[in-house]
Amino acid sequence: MTNSGPVALITGAAKRIGAAMAMKLHNEGYRVIIHYGHSENDAQSLAARLNQKRANSAFCLQADLCDTHAVSALGEEAVNVWGRLDVLVNNASSFYPTPVGDITEEDWTSLVGSNVKGPLFLSQALTPALKKSKGCIVNMVDMHIDRPLPKHSVYLLAKSGLASLTQSLAIDLAPNIRVNGIGPGAILWPEREMEDAEKDTLLSSIPLGELGTPDDIANTLWFLISAPYITGQIIFVDGGRSLHTGASA
Repeated sequence: MTNSGPVALITGAAKRIGAAMAMKLHNEGYRVIIHYGHSENDAQSLAARLNQKRANSAFCLQADLCDTHAVSALGEEAVNVWGRLDVLVNNASSFYPTPVGDITEEDWTSLVGSNVKGPLFLSQALTPALKKSKGCIVNMVDMHIDRPLPKHSVYLLAKSGLASLTQSLAIDLAPNIRVNGIGPGAILWPEREMEDAEKDTLLSSIPLGELGTPDDIANTLWFLISAPYITGQIIFVDGGRSLHTGASA
């Protein structure tokens, strides 16, 4: 493919927050690689819309981030799309409860694999390309790393690992690659059904009194990409929820 401009790979970019980040970077002149796990139709639809706006500016790649070989292949394929990579956004994430007593090895494989193993090995695979472009990595963490969410121990240990990895990579990959994180709070209602009372309880724990939007995350991503003297930081985008005593409810 021939084109010009920087290139970003966003994992889990087929829908929701990932798609908003892909659209934001595309609007800022980036060519975007939309990674997906199972949401092929959503990914291809998003790529088609972006390519309609600007020809040859979006491309889709599929990979299972829990599979180390697939992650290595994803890194190689991503660089081959346009011959460069400037930004890696580790956004893809499995998220579901794991009550103690019912935790399985499959839960560990899925949650740790998607939230920390995949980002680690993908960052490693793409280090040469990012070093060449003096690019950056942005990891999607979670505000709950500081306020544990009940019945989500495996998910949170994975996200805490990703937060630690963010700071470690910021040191190990400096000065050529910057590494930062974003810790979203309540940005979208979960895809599962929620009772009105449950929604009211959640909103009451947010000092700003409302959910955030995917654009709030996308704009923070753009700030971190555009801030050349920031590395090793995790910005909570949570409406103040991490400050609230009921944030773990």
